[in-house]
Amino acid sequence: MSTSGRPRRATIRDVALEAGVSRGTVSRVFNRGPYVSAEAREAIERAVAKVGYVPNTAARNLALQRAQAVGFIVHEPHAVFLEDPNIGAILLGANRVLSAADFQMVSLVIDSDRDGDRVARYLSGGFVDGAVVVSARQNDSLLSTIERLSIPAAVVGRPPEGLPVAWVGIDNRGAARAVTAHLMATGRRRIAMVAAALDRDSGSDRLAGFRDALGDRFDPDLVVDRPLYEYSAGRAAMEELLRRAPDVDGVFAACDAVAAGALDALRAAGRRVPEDVGLVGFDDSSWARRTDPQLTTVHQPARLLGERAAESVLAQISGETTDGLGTLLETHVVPRGSA
Repeated sequence: MSTSGRPRRATIRDVALEAGVSRGTVSRVFNRGPYVSAEAREAIERAVAKVGYVPNTAARNLALQRAQAVGFIVHEPHAVFLEDPNIGAILLGANRVLSAADFQMVSLVIDSDRDGDRVARYLSGGFVDGAVVVSARQNDSLLSTIERLSIPAAVVGRPPEGLPVAWVGIDNRGAARAVTAHLMATGRRRIAMVAAALDRDSGSDRLAGFRDALGDRFDPDLVVDRPLYEYSAGRAAMEELLRRAPDVDGVFAACDAVAAGALDALRAAGRRVPEDVGLVGFDDSSWARRTDPQLTTVHQPARLLGERAAESVLAQISGETTDGLGTLLETHVVPRGSA
């Protein structure tokens, strides 16, 4: 018992005495150092449990000049952050990897220019050791800040041209081409697209893949674009498409949430899916499985994207060089009732 009346906190010295080893050996075990026998490690683990030792993480991190935290930065409005199940899956994947490595994940949502400035100041303050960035835009000042500060980082999606930052993503263009080809194979002749988020790689690449698949049949008047991947955008854009081209019989929506909005607009206009209009989405999110009919879509491994991005950041924190290293994960078309 300490003089203050509170129980005395166990120390490394207590662990060493109980285990019958030196304090240096205990320190090497706690810091995952080499040159410690299996027998010594087991004795130290038993001693830790017996004396109730709890490591002083704050002191250790101060000595290592680390925050033991990684920022999870989402460049989306709050409503999209909550509505988009892919962001949640990416977040959970990243958190699983960071938690296993004893790193805290700090969620940072950028909904405005003011948020961007605030997050940039936060990163400059050294509160995190690295960052996973989701939904980066073209000419994104935040990525420039990360590069200037030399913060270990990984982008989910392809980063803007010329930025030497690690990234993990999917072939959005190829996947969009494949799902559009599937729609064409169902016999549709007047195929439109509800495009979204053209200021980032995923949106622009999905439009490019749609255009690739249609070739000479591509009609720019049958493309309506919206700034965000959200349900309301899909509904409004589909209403506009029906005014432009009442004879449209196939639609590729840039994501499942957009497709769900388009589906409701088609139903409100008296169009049956898939009998009158074939509809496909992208992501294979929970949106795709809760519509009626369920959506034909592209499966992308959202949770695995988060895991791989977090692994890349941890590798960089440990000293590995991954600047500009990109990783593409596989996708596939999931046929369901909408097409």
